[in-house]
Amino acid sequence: MADGGASCDDTGMSPVLPGVVLPGAEPFEAEGGPVGVLLCHGFTGSPQSLRSWAEYLASQGLSVSLPRLPGHGTSWQDMARTGGQDWYTEVDVAFGALASRCEQVFVFGLSMGGCLALRLAEVHGSKVRGLVLVNPSLAPDTKLFLLARHSSTSCVRCPASRATSRSRASTSSATTGADPGSGYAAQAVGADDQPPRDVTQPVLVYRSTVDHVVGPASMRVLLAGLAGGQVTVRECPDSYHVATLDNDAQAIFEGSLKFVNDHAS
Repeated sequence: MADGGASCDDTGMSPVLPGVVLPGAEPFEAEGGPVGVLLCHGFTGSPQSLRSWAEYLASQGLSVSLPRLPGHGTSWQDMARTGGQDWYTEVDVAFGALASRCEQVFVFGLSMGGCLALRLAEVHGSKVRGLVLVNPSLAPDTKLFLLARHSSTSCVRCPASRATSRSRASTSSATTGADPGSGYAAQAVGADDQPPRDVTQPVLVYRSTVDHVVGPASMRVLLAGLAGGQVTVRECPDSYHVATLDNDAQAIFEGSLKFVNDHAS
C-alpha cells in the first residue's frame, strides 16, 4: 500500500495497434427494466473501471449503458486524436439511446466521467433523474495536472499504480487506473474550475478520504454549484481514486442502487 505516482512502464507488455481495443476495455450494455443507468468512465481509463458496477446494476434489473470514450482503451495514438468534445458527444449519444428505451435515466460518473455526467445533467435537465459521482474531477488541483499534456497520451496502457487503488485486484493493462490529466480533461469539456450550472437533480457523491489524483478543490467547486439539501457526500475510507475497483466498491454499488430506487418515480 505504498504511495507513488502513476507508472508508465510498458516493459513486458504486448504492443497494441491503434484502434484495437484492449481486453476488458470493451463497452457494456444490458437490457433491463424501464429505469436506466448511464455510466461514464474517466480520462485515460476505460469501461473496465466501471464494468463490475455496471454488471451489478444490470443484475438488479436496471437497463445499463457503459460506453467507451473515443481514444480510450486502445493506444496513445488514438488518444492523441481525441478531445473533450469527442468524449462528451459519445456519452450524449449513449444517453439519447438509453433515454429512448427507458422511462427514467440516471447518470453515474468516475473522475472526469463525473464532469461529463454533470454536463449531461445541465444540458438535458429533467431527463436526467439523478447523479452518482465517484471522486469527480472538476478542477486542476493536483500536481499531476502539470503533466497532463504529456501523460494523457503516453499512459493509456499503463497498469494501475498503488496510488490509485489499495486493492491489488484492480491492477490491469486495460486502463491506467489513474486519471492524471483529469483537470485538463475537465477544461476540455468546458467545466474547468466552474461550479455546475442549472443542475437541479439529486446528487450522491462518493469521495475517497485519500485520493492522490483529485484534490479537495474539485469538491469545493461541486458544492459551490449545488443547493445544500441537493447533494449527499459519503466517504470511502478504504479506497484510493478508482474506488469502483477498490475496497469500498460494494458499498458504492449498493448505495447507488438504493439511490436509484429512492429517486425513481
